[in-house]
Amino acid sequence: MTTVFHILSSWKRVWHACLLAAFCVLWWPAGAMAQAQSYASLTQLRAERAQDGLYLSAQMKFELSKAVEEALYKGIPVYFIAEAEVLRERWYWSDAVVATASRYMRVSYQPLTRRWRFTSSSEPLSNAGLGVNLGQYYDSLSEAMASVQRISQWKVAELAAIEDNSRQTLRFRFNLDASQLPRTFQLGALGQSEWNLSIERRLDLTVEGGK
Repeated sequence: MTTVFHILSSWKRVWHACLLAAFCVLWWPAGAMAQAQSYASLTQLRAERAQDGLYLSAQMKFELSKAVEEALYKGIPVYFIAEAEVLRERWYWSDAVVATASRYMRVSYQPLTRRWRFTSSSEPLSNAGLGVNLGQYYDSLSEAMASVQRISQWKVAELAAIEDNSRQTLRFRFNLDASQLPRTFQLGALGQSEWNLSIERRLDLTVEGGK
């Protein structure tokens, strides 16, 4: 009887140890991810109707993770995408997309000059056709990132797409695009929480006629 008791006690200790190990395995990645993932917020989002269309202004706030900053200082460009959609509500079906706009941004470091370059375009950025992109140089990373975090008077829709007496919503999304990293770098970066940076917000554009 004593032998059976010892066996049961041993199995009980082993079972408790397994449960504790499983808990640690499940808990640790979640905690690490919460610490590593970049915090991002949208401090301002405004849409203004002008004579030629709808313009969007936004102000974001976030800090780059250590992994992203290290990549930048190594000369690896980092890409960001801002997207805007104007949606019209339909009671009989899903909302209709009446207008879309995208802004592609890139931040890169020039080791020889020790300067930072911010580039933006309405088309996906590539090494070809850089002449049609808007590029600015800065002396610090913080100055370059300020241009990424601030969007001013961005035309996201033609006036014809904005209808009176219909319920419309502006959906704004912003994220760091790790898929644009060099192929050899993507293998280590994709899926890591330090490269997860995204913001999404909706804004009601409903306009009542006669007001």
